[in-house]
Amino acid sequence: MKKIDEYQGKKVLVMGFGISGINAAHLLVKLGANVTANDKATPKNNDIVDDLEADGIKVITGDNPISLANEGFDVVVKNPGIPYDNPLVAAFVKQGIPIITEAELGWQIFDGHLVSVTGSNGKTTTTTLTQLMIAENAKHQVKYAGNIGISFSKIAEDLGPDDTLVTELSSFQLLGAPTIHPHIAIITNIFSNHLDYHKTRENYINAKLNITRNQTKDDFLVINWDRDEWQKIAQRSQATIVPFSRLNKSHEGSYVEDGMIYWRGQEVMPTKDIRLIGPQNVENALAAIAAAKLSGVTNDAIKKVLTTFSGVRHRLQYVMEYQERLFYNDSKSTDIEATEVALQGFDRPVILLAGGLDRGYTFERLVPYFKKHVKAMIVFGECKDKMKDAGNQAGVPVIESENAITAVPEAWKLSEPGDVILLSPANASWDQFPSFEVRGDKFIEAVEELTGKKEQ
Repeated sequence: MKKIDEYQGKKVLVMGFGISGINAAHLLVKLGANVTANDKATPKNNDIVDDLEADGIKVITGDNPISLANEGFDVVVKNPGIPYDNPLVAAFVKQGIPIITEAELGWQIFDGHLVSVTGSNGKTTTTTLTQLMIAENAKHQVKYAGNIGISFSKIAEDLGPDDTLVTELSSFQLLGAPTIHPHIAIITNIFSNHLDYHKTRENYINAKLNITRNQTKDDFLVINWDRDEWQKIAQRSQATIVPFSRLNKSHEGSYVEDGMIYWRGQEVMPTKDIRLIGPQNVENALAAIAAAKLSGVTNDAIKKVLTTFSGVRHRLQYVMEYQERLFYNDSKSTDIEATEVALQGFDRPVILLAGGLDRGYTFERLVPYFKKHVKAMIVFGECKDKMKDAGNQAGVPVIESENAITAVPEAWKLSEPGDVILLSPANASWDQFPSFEVRGDKFIEAVEELTGKKEQ
C-alpha cells in the first residue's frame, strides 16, 4: 500500500454502504480523514453501522439529506450506482466538490502493476482469465478486484510494489476515477448500455475511455479491432495500441486465423481447445492473451488456463449434463447482444429461457438467431409478450411461464437427448429478482431439484 497524506484532516462523505463503500470508509479513517457515511436505505444488519461507528465514523441512514451539502465536505466518495442527478450529488457537483468512486481511492493507494478491464460485455471473464494467466508465471502476488465483486481499495491495501492487480471497471466507476492510470488497459467491446444513466452513447463511450485517459505511449491499450467504430475509438488514446481480432482484421496483437490463435505471428493454440464456448469467449481469450503476453506470460501458461477454465458463474456457465441434456446458466445476459453471442456458441438445439425487465425495446434483432439455434422458448417477466412476438416471427414454439425457476420443468418437458437448456434472458432481472446473480442461483437450484444432482 502506498503511503498518501492527501486525506489527512480532510472531511469526507462516503455515499453508499456497498462492500466498496464500507471498505472505503474504514480506509479513509486509516488515512487520517474525518469520515461521515451515508446510505439512503437503513441496513438490515446493525453490525454494519456498529462497525462503522466503532471506527469513529459518523453514520446517517434512511435518507440522503440535502443538508449534508452544507457541512463543508472536502471530498465525496460515491457508490458508482448513485446517479449524478441524485439531489445530494447534484448539490455537490454545483459546489465543485470533488466526487470520486472507490476505484479512484484504490488507485491512489496502489503501489504495484495495474491491469484494468472495461467494456460492455465480457469484462468479468476477461478479468478472470487475465489474472489466472499472469499468476501462472508470476513470482509475486497477482489478484483481481473491482466490479467483479471485490473491493479495489481493500485488495490494494495488501499489495506491494512488485504485485499485480487486475481490475474490472464499469463505466460508473470510471466516471469517478479521474487519475486512474493502468499500465495495461483492456476494452473488450462497446455497445449501447446504461443509457438511462449516461443519457447518451457518447457520454457512455467517454466514461469507458477514462480507462486510458491518463495513459502514455509507454502504456498499452488492448482493444477489440473487429468493428470500425472501435478502431476509431482507439485513436482517442495516447497509449500504444494492441489490437485483438477474432475476425482476423489485424496481426499486430492477438488474432484468429484458420482456427488458430496467434500472438504477433506466433502460434499460441487452436480455438477449439478453449474450454469456454462461444465466439464471445474467443474474444475474451484474445484480450486476456494480449495482456498476458505484454506481461511476459508463456504460451504454456496461457494454454493451461484456457483448456481448464470452465467459466465465471452466471456467464454462460456450464451447470451440468443430465440424461444427455446440457444445462447452461447465462443469467448475466441482461441485453440483446449478450444473448446473441450466447446462442452462437451452440451447435445443438437450444431450449431458450428468456425474459425479464421491460426497458421499452423489442427483440426483432434476435429473430435470425432464434431461427438458426432455438428449438423452443420459455418466456417470462415483464417483457414476455415482446419476447414471444420475436419467437413467433422466428417460427419457434413459445410457452409462457412465471419466471426463470418455473421455466425449468417446462423446458425439460420440451427437451430431448442432445438438447441444450439455456437461461440467457436478454433482459435485466429486477422485475422479479434483486439481481442477475440471484436469478442465476435460483435457476441452478431449480435444475438441481429437477435432476436430483448438484451443479458440476
